[in-house]
Amino acid sequence: MAVHFEAPTPLQYFATLVAQDEGLPLLEAAASIAQDEYPDGDVQQVLDSVDQLAQRLRRRLSPDADPLHRLRMLNQFFFKDLGFAGNVNHYHDPDNSYLHVVLRTRRGIPISLAVLWLELAQGLRLKAHGVNFPGHFLVKVNLPAGQVVIDPFSGESLSREALSERLMPYQHSQGLVGEFDVPLGLYLQSAAPRDVLARMLRNLKDLHRAQGDGPRWLAVQERLVVLLPDHLPERRDRGLAHAELGNTRQAVVDLEHYCAHTDDTVDRQRMLQRIDALRREMS
Repeated sequence: MAVHFEAPTPLQYFATLVAQDEGLPLLEAAASIAQDEYPDGDVQQVLDSVDQLAQRLRRRLSPDADPLHRLRMLNQFFFKDLGFAGNVNHYHDPDNSYLHVVLRTRRGIPISLAVLWLELAQGLRLKAHGVNFPGHFLVKVNLPAGQVVIDPFSGESLSREALSERLMPYQHSQGLVGEFDVPLGLYLQSAAPRDVLARMLRNLKDLHRAQGDGPRWLAVQERLVVLLPDHLPERRDRGLAHAELGNTRQAVVDLEHYCAHTDDTVDRQRMLQRIDALRREMS
């Protein structure tokens, strides 16, 4: 008797990749995000393409090259020779978040460029990490002489003064000034792979929601719930996405779960009112 195996759905595949923090494959999981928009997209092809770039880069370096030289060669290769850069003219195009497109066009947003750059950096044994800096994702490398922070959108190395200047609007908007100010180093902590994926997905979520694209918003929201199963606002937002699409029963289930567990009393009241309205639609 023939045995038939069903291929996992894109969401099931993503869920498998992000099931554990230890060993979470950032590049593969980030590449798989595109499968919602490009169902025939080949994640393995992305992995192979990046591996080929890494091999090209390693051939340019001697085995005993010091970390600073490796970093300089990486930046020369990535930003100059390959021409990766920020998509200034079409910053809000969702394709900027899909790695197979970024590899083809050499244009992206800070976080998608960072994921590719980080993979190459780690292939060179550099101590590189992503940074969830407010408003603009960054990367950093720890060298024997100190830490280097780089803007993956431009390839520019950022001084403490430049970082402080970029941070100022956020600090003022959050009231983090004067006695409430916090050290710059707190904003430069390494981002875990799960946090990087969450930021990538939230970028897409904000785009689709702003454009009123309910189906795409829901697809991204499903991934966020899988990625962050204990994060109640994502469960709430999945309910709101379902409501937007007329999936009333699914919306009520998610919103009731949110209301039963959230500590935000103001938002709970708002969502309870939304549930009442949805139930009236169902009756």
